[in-house]
Amino acid sequence: MRRRIRSAAFPVHRHSVPQLLVDGILVALAYYLAFRLRFTEGLGGANERYADLLTKTIYWVVPVSLVTLALFGQYQRLWTFVGQRDYEAVVKGLVVATLVIVGGIAFLHPVTTTVEFQTTPVTLPGSVIALFFLLALAFLIAARFLVHLVVEGRVRSFRTAKGARDVLIVGGGDGGRLVVRELIRNPQLRLRPVGFVDDDPRKQGMKDEHGLKVLGTTDSEDLARILDEVEPDEVVIAIPSAPGTLRARVVAACRERGIPVRTTPTVFELLRDSAGHLNVTRQLREVRVEDILGREPVRMEIERVGAYLSGQVVMVTGAGGSIGAELCRQISRVAPRTLVLVDHAEDNLFEILRELEEDRHVRTAVGVLADCREEERMREVLSEHRPSIVFHAAAYKHVTMMEVNPVEAIRNNALATRVVARIAAETQVGTFVLVSTDKAVKPATVMGASKALAEWAVEAAALRYPGTRYATVRFGNVLGSSGSVVPIFRRQIAAGGPVTVTDSRMKRYFMTIPEAVQLIIRAGSLSERSGEVFVLEMGEPVSILDLAETMIRLSGLEPEVDIAIEIVGARPGEKLHEDLFNPYERLQPTPAQKILRAAHEPLDPQWVEMTFGEINLLVLEGDAAALAQHVAKLAGARVAARAANASLPRLPT
Repeated sequence: MRRRIRSAAFPVHRHSVPQLLVDGILVALAYYLAFRLRFTEGLGGANERYADLLTKTIYWVVPVSLVTLALFGQYQRLWTFVGQRDYEAVVKGLVVATLVIVGGIAFLHPVTTTVEFQTTPVTLPGSVIALFFLLALAFLIAARFLVHLVVEGRVRSFRTAKGARDVLIVGGGDGGRLVVRELIRNPQLRLRPVGFVDDDPRKQGMKDEHGLKVLGTTDSEDLARILDEVEPDEVVIAIPSAPGTLRARVVAACRERGIPVRTTPTVFELLRDSAGHLNVTRQLREVRVEDILGREPVRMEIERVGAYLSGQVVMVTGAGGSIGAELCRQISRVAPRTLVLVDHAEDNLFEILRELEEDRHVRTAVGVLADCREEERMREVLSEHRPSIVFHAAAYKHVTMMEVNPVEAIRNNALATRVVARIAAETQVGTFVLVSTDKAVKPATVMGASKALAEWAVEAAALRYPGTRYATVRFGNVLGSSGSVVPIFRRQIAAGGPVTVTDSRMKRYFMTIPEAVQLIIRAGSLSERSGEVFVLEMGEPVSILDLAETMIRLSGLEPEVDIAIEIVGARPGEKLHEDLFNPYERLQPTPAQKILRAAHEPLDPQWVEMTFGEINLLVLEGDAAALAQHVAKLAGARVAARAANASLPRLPT
């Protein structure tokens, strides 16, 4: 096993031994030259005592200097990676070493002279002390700088392979400089950096250590000018945390000129590299559609916001789905005592359980095959594992599929939620979180109405069972989930088209799967009272037609030239615009970033029980048409009544 040769007294990396030898030679040379430059007439005759001082002290001056420099961390890294702190450490180390040498000579008296029977110690002249310090400082810094300069490639004067492509770097900060260093170190990549673009006004016109200049900003006009003047073959966005608006401007400007765009990965993506190597040039990736959705992603520290799950028994229903699986991944990071994964699909449950155990080394996950619609089975599961927190993510998502299967939609999305919410209270679950959707707002489809009913069931349970705290989390479309339009567009583009859009006016809210899961986990500890509904502040809705065109262009193709876009017409009940809040709900801020509370008057749980009784009867009868009509009528009636401030049955006050 490789280890460092280091101790508290002499910290030295084993690969730094050659550096130690070079420094020893340079220190000895500086000490010798300090005497020779001070005594230009020679070290003989009257100056012979100083020649003796030189020969009797140089053998310990060098090791004392090296030990001091080592104590200041000079041999814990290669000179290839030296920076400003290393140069500062050289100065501090030499100051201390010089003081130790002067003090040692004054205390030890290695050389003395006798005049008239009186012995006098020989000390270092002040000029020799100053010359030694300055010469040693110059030699040591010059050696480090020269090695760094050669390795960084400046000596090679950007020598790249024949036919190298010009690359413009967006971002003149640490990320941009890292990309430039990688390109210079690896001429075989055939990529030649030509300059930076950065929005920081302090960097405008400045050059980096390689002579590359910041040419301007990402402002639309300025960026267009730079692209036309420089004519790069490729643009690299070297700002991993760049907002979507910046990426959109860069992609749009480059798309007009046929210039491909790539972006550097985030630190999280680097850490997930299977080989474990920090090779940025190999991790440049194409700009993804979620990079340019036009709003800042919501980022939370899962270890902080999910700390309340640590040491708890946590259950996730629908654990094999896109949202449920990501919930399991992120919850496993905060070390729950037991993570119970519930799903009725064997393959999906097996895959997420295998991933947690083999890829993430989670040893507390338990897989349970169960259907949330089966009351007795769910009572068995909750009674056996006794979770303190339940995240209910099990649901059918596909709108068109639910329109033709309304009985299953209501049974799985509404009735199952009511069952699990009730059993959670009976088994003393502390917190119950329902994963909902923006389609539950003013529902116009069976799927939306089924999720609205699920929200009502949780709201009624919150009033009926005060021992359990209930919360509902509502958000828009999730990029990459099984019900999202994005994977559908990707498949259609890969097949050569056409890309089908239901209506050119259609808009939707979008978020990423990690954002959705962070919101769900945060909501579990956010509610001040049971039954609250939380919604992510999702910015502006995205045009589906624009999204389709963007995805086609990001694939290197042109809409209506390489890939056709076909308007197929809205499906039954499909709305042009989705809403995140019902008309009767009041928007309220929460302590969490970009999470809002949808406040409203409480609903009478008895009315909910009566409503579910009617629906359950229709489900048992299997009357799909009557069920769909009744559910839509109920959902519409509640929205209209609340919006008009009418009185559905409420709790007496």
